[in-house]
Amino acid sequence: MAMKIRLARGGSKKRPHYAIVASDSRMPRDGRFLEKLGTYNPLLAKDSEDRIKMDIERVQYWLSQGAQPTDRVARFLEAAGVTAKTERKNLKKGEPGKAAKERAEKRAAREAAANAPAEEAASE
Repeated sequence: MAMKIRLARGGSKKRPHYAIVASDSRMPRDGRFLEKLGTYNPLLAKDSEDRIKMDIERVQYWLSQGAQPTDRVARFLEAAGVTAKTERKNLKKGEPGKAAKERAEKRAAREAAANAPAEEAASE
């Protein structure tokens, strides 16, 4: 059974509240889970103690049983000092978007066209 430690959404529309749960990865996001490990309330201030609450002992137990945390839960565990901080690579972060690439190509074409008559005059 492939285990995940992930967030299960609760709360009403536009007012999310999440439970940190240990569940089988084949179950739906808000569906059946084996154990509730904590809560996460994104509406509270980032420095609030009540924003993230976890039962660290149970989280460590599930990690020892082979449960894989999702990206967001892994960040919570790193902040709590349960797991080592991992290096993340966002390969597309520094890459310009589609429109910016098109503008750069047009600018390069204009500059090449503007420089071409100047180079011909200089060579004569």
